[in-house]
Amino acid sequence: MRRFLPLALLFAAPLAAAQDHAGHAAPADAAALVRAMHARYADTWYRTLYFTQATSRLGPGDSVLVETWREWGAMPGRLRIEMGDPAAGNGALFANDSTYIFRGGELVAAVGERNDLMTLGFDVYTQPPEVTLGVMEEDGFTLGPVRSEEWEGRPAFVFGSPETKEVWVDAEHLVFVRLVEPTEQDPAVLQDIRFTDYEPLDGGWIAPTVEIWVDGQKVFWEEYSDIRTGFDADPVLFDPTNWGAPAPVPGE
Repeated sequence: MRRFLPLALLFAAPLAAAQDHAGHAAPADAAALVRAMHARYADTWYRTLYFTQATSRLGPGDSVLVETWREWGAMPGRLRIEMGDPAAGNGALFANDSTYIFRGGELVAAVGERNDLMTLGFDVYTQPPEVTLGVMEEDGFTLGPVRSEEWEGRPAFVFGSPETKEVWVDAEHLVFVRLVEPTEQDPAVLQDIRFTDYEPLDGGWIAPTVEIWVDGQKVFWEEYSDIRTGFDADPVLFDPTNWGAPAPVPGE
């Protein structure tokens, strides 16, 4: 629906269009936003991260299936996930611009795909912005104009579209909060991925709750605990040829 402004407000419209609801200046485009995100935290954001994760899935008849995962991150671009019983050898690695899937300790799949949530939520602060922008272009993001919206009562910057990948960033803290995109199973169906409950962490931020919504229903969610940063991450953790035994918990 089009709104007609009083004549006196028309002269203020260009200025208003460039700011969000709280007066934060909106970047001109996605590239400017990525550069601003990097500039805000490049010198402070943690480079390593560990946590235990309660992973919940909506099952048949609205049942909820819960599994414990352990995750190690080394930014930029590396993530190890051990799923369920660590001794079972099930999990995934994101490294070398690729995704590796393990079952029973054996590599069962390897594809040239990155983890978009790592790119948006962590790598953007720990690698040069031009690298992030190149990755995003390769991975199908539309780096066009930024618009101002509101998300969960807070001002947000938004770029892209749900038909490809729509990215939402908190305007005050410049942290990623939402990705809306087609599901892999059916491009006509959208999934809404949300980083929520942000709290400060070691020079940066962490969203200890991650949710995926489809058709207005929460179908998958993660809850983090035992969050640790600042440790030295052995490169072997992210080597697909050395999946091996369960990885050690930092500090233990």
